[in-house]
Amino acid sequence: MQDLNDKLLEFIDKTPNAYCCAENIKKILIENGFEELYEEYTWDNLKVDGKYFVSRNDSSLIAFKMSNKNLETGFNITAVHDDSPSFQIKPNPEIYDNNYLKLNISGYGGMLNYSWLDRPLSLAGRVIVLDKGIYKSHIVNIDKDLMIIPSQAIHINREVNSKNELNHQIDMLPIMSLSSNLKLEDIIKSALTETGKSFDKICDYDLYLYNRDKSRKIGLNEEFISAPRLDDLANLLPALHSFINTKNNNSFNIFCTFNNEETGSLTKQGADSTFLIDTLTRIAKAADIDLLPAINNSIVVSADSAHALHPNAPWKNDHTNKVYLNKGIVIKHHINYTTDALTSSLFKGICESATVPYQDYACRSDMKCGSTIGGINQRHVAVDSLDIGLPQLAMHSANELIGSEDTLYMYKALSEFYQTTFIKEKNMVKIRK
Repeated sequence: MQDLNDKLLEFIDKTPNAYCCAENIKKILIENGFEELYEEYTWDNLKVDGKYFVSRNDSSLIAFKMSNKNLETGFNITAVHDDSPSFQIKPNPEIYDNNYLKLNISGYGGMLNYSWLDRPLSLAGRVIVLDKGIYKSHIVNIDKDLMIIPSQAIHINREVNSKNELNHQIDMLPIMSLSSNLKLEDIIKSALTETGKSFDKICDYDLYLYNRDKSRKIGLNEEFISAPRLDDLANLLPALHSFINTKNNNSFNIFCTFNNEETGSLTKQGADSTFLIDTLTRIAKAADIDLLPAINNSIVVSADSAHALHPNAPWKNDHTNKVYLNKGIVIKHHINYTTDALTSSLFKGICESATVPYQDYACRSDMKCGSTIGGINQRHVAVDSLDIGLPQLAMHSANELIGSEDTLYMYKALSEFYQTTFIKEKNMVKIRK
């Protein structure tokens, strides 16, 4: 997997949001021999050595590998998210104002507003159409530099370098044209027609702006990767490939990606839904094992980005738990995270077995700390869990930054995790390779 970073750059450039991400993951899984399942059908004929995946609402996905029936069997689970901070297109979005055609938007997640200015943007997401009396879902990506959010020149905004407050409804509306007779629906129709989709009418859509900047390696020795949506695609892709490329006869290996992490996960496809427990229940039934003992022999690794020490603001880090780019996987410690002494110890052992460096992260005690899908999942699946991630700068910017060596560390560590079976006996945990 020495070409992992090339795969990452390619994946990011063709993955503008969660809907496209789930679709792209499906293609990768199918190419690697996985079979798609559907929640509306029963799963009665799963094979012992079968490889499967299921998606929910076009934007979240769980893939799994069946295991030999074993009383000690548990679930080895990695959990990531596939959405990123952006701007969602409102209904009836066209605004004709002073010779400009603008689109009406609302914020999705906590983005750095100024980082979206003066960049080529486009639209992607999901469109619902009616075709011969049937409602269908189509994933769409307008592969064109379609619009831009222009900044105000310093000559008319003299305080821009001292005050940079940007109002979503006033300052962040993208301009798309100087024409007054265009409709967004016409652009969507054209995009669907070009891909051979048939329909009678467009009913509605879930569309989002995305940054068209290309992913790239930068630095004197290409030490860094700069790209949009590294949170959380930089963790997702190593997790996905480690899952695909490993085998464990004694545990059920599972890969999960959830939508809507950036907005609280309160959707039927989010981490704060029954998607994971529903899937685990079905796997246990098909494998004829008891669900609760299996859950208690399980580990969840929640992989999301972690804050690296900033070169121009080092005082914003904890005194004794600083995190650096290209220095290894970050194990995240805070009351908002699921990591505890046991799960931290187990994962550090995994890293040591894989010869992968790791770092401990804790935020300053006088600063707020974010949360991840690890803790949110616990509301529905109470299982030993920890939070890890790749160290990152410029989190939630239109372009983010990671170290080019850390992606391979993540791949190697999660590969080791997927090849390990955790056997719990009272107050002890045994490791089986």
